Amino acid sequence: MKKLLIINPGSTSTKIGIYNDTTEEKSITLSHDTKELEVFPNIFSQYSFRVNAIQKFLENEGIDIASFDAFIGRGGLLKPISSGTYAVSEALLRDLKAGLGGEHASNLGGILAFELAKLGGKPSFIADPVVVDEMEEIARFSGLPDLQRKSIFHALNQKAVGKRYAKENGLEYKDLELIICHLGGGISVGAHSKGRVIDVNNALNGDGPFSPERSGGLPAGQLVDLCFSGKYNKAELHKLIAGKGGFVAYLGTNDARTVEAKIQEGDDHALLVYEAMAYQVAKEIGACATVLRGKVDAVLLTGGIAYSKRMVSMIRERIDFIGPVHVYPGEDELLALAEAGIRVLGGEEEAKIYE
Repeated sequence: MKKLLIINPGSTSTKIGIYNDTTEEKSITLSHDTKELEVFPNIFSQYSFRVNAIQKFLENEGIDIASFDAFIGRGGLLKPISSGTYAVSEALLRDLKAGLGGEHASNLGGILAFELAKLGGKPSFIADPVVVDEMEEIARFSGLPDLQRKSIFHALNQKAVGKRYAKENGLEYKDLELIICHLGGGISVGAHSKGRVIDVNNALNGDGPFSPERSGGLPAGQLVDLCFSGKYNKAELHKLIAGKGGFVAYLGTNDARTVEAKIQEGDDHALLVYEAMAYQVAKEIGACATVLRGKVDAVLLTGGIAYSKRMVSMIRERIDFIGPVHVYPGEDELLALAEAGIRVLGGEEEAKIYE
């Protein structure tokens, strides 16, 4: 049995999990006061502060850092890479520290894993960061050479759910044609063909369905007019696309549970917005079905909003004809990272090297 420390940094928290193989022994979210973080000029400069917070927790629990067999962190905004589990290397650390793909708390995942692994004298890894890119060339066309479609999606959860579905059914993920939809603060819908995500919407920068806080794809001409209207500056427009779009723009909240409560209270507008999101998700799933030429082994719904029976029902009624629909609610990112670590430590797959 292998003992793993899993690390998933958020903007104001660090979630850690202690796993024996893929069985969770303990998980906790270490919250960081905003004022404590304000003193750091960027994400990377927080790493010592967060390492100390994790060490303090382990000491208080009486857990020897040397007792872990490996340390696995959530991957950050690196250059586009193929799916897999990556050993934390000098090149990987360099790009995470530099914020190559932008500033994001997940950039700390590999750095924290590496620093703690040094103390424990064990290996460190990341797995399936959001920049996993397996798109076919034909899927990259947008209609303008200057605007190539990019692969930015919930790769960790989508890949884990696809492999979980395959294992539960005595199948191999690499043999299946799947459509996997992650329903969370952002929404991504991927066409998985023989173990590769050959097409997926950019779940961060304005593509696909709208979500609780993201605009999804917007009418291009009207967006251009809005950009030159004088109402917003560049930063504000980016925030409308990721942060203040979707539910936030229509209903003033990014919490799907709050929207459902409004619906329960008889708010017809909230119901229409909720159904519109389900409609757009279903339409994106239908688009992925054409990518797979209609040969769909299963449609898998996952993410936090997949707990909503109302949302799942709204989507299902439009897509049941495509193939069997299975629901895997939640994100289980800690478990997904643990599974990735165990596959490498158990020899089921080889750790990749980031260059």
